[in-house]
Amino acid sequence: MIALQEGAMSPMFLVIMVIFVVFFMIIPQVRRSRNEKKFKETLVKGTKVVTTGGIHGKLVEVNEGTVMIETNAGKLLMEKTAISMELTKKYNLPEKK
Repeated sequence: MIALQEGAMSPMFLVIMVIFVVFFMIIPQVRRSRNEKKFKETLVKGTKVVTTGGIHGKLVEVNEGTVMIETNAGKLLMEKTAISMELTKKYNLPEKK
């Protein structure tokens, strides 16, 4: 057996620590991705949204992979992946203190 120096961590302990760190970094990302996918699947006509480019508008048509957004400038056809968030949820968030 290999004798460990006093004060040195065992390699097994380091491996376990690395696994925990990776685990706690991956799980929130998976949860965020799952919530985003669910949000994009539940988009319905009439929902006010914000795109990733910052365009605010209301959904007037929802298809398989695209949405039609009505803005003050007119109607825009966009991919569902370009929808960032629902506008009404942004304004209904509690204030940070």
